[in-house]
Amino acid sequence: MNTNKMLCLAFAALPLSAQAFPIELEKTLNGAEVSASTQEVDFNMGAVQLVNYGQKAAECTAVFRNGPESPRTRKVTLQPGKDALLTGRFTAQVIKMRIKVTCKPV
Repeated sequence: MNTNKMLCLAFAALPLSAQAFPIELEKTLNGAEVSASTQEVDFNMGAVQLVNYGQKAAECTAVFRNGPESPRTRKVTLQPGKDALLTGRFTAQVIKMRIKVTCKPV
């Protein structure tokens, strides 16, 4: 079998659509110098990466929501220059995830 046919077969075996779901991020930083970015981890799990760029520690809370299921709340105290990955896992497949991050300097 030639290389072109093998490549065509490999591409045909790939899924036609991505399994990604949209993630809405709401941030209330209250003066904390924290950045937040989201990512899909699995079909039922999302994550938010927090990085503290400030000179003070920051207390952060992330609330993960997925429709009718109970929200998942995660808390962390970020020291200056440190980062944390907070995750929320649900029992059902996520259609759309909403994450609310609230931080305050301490």
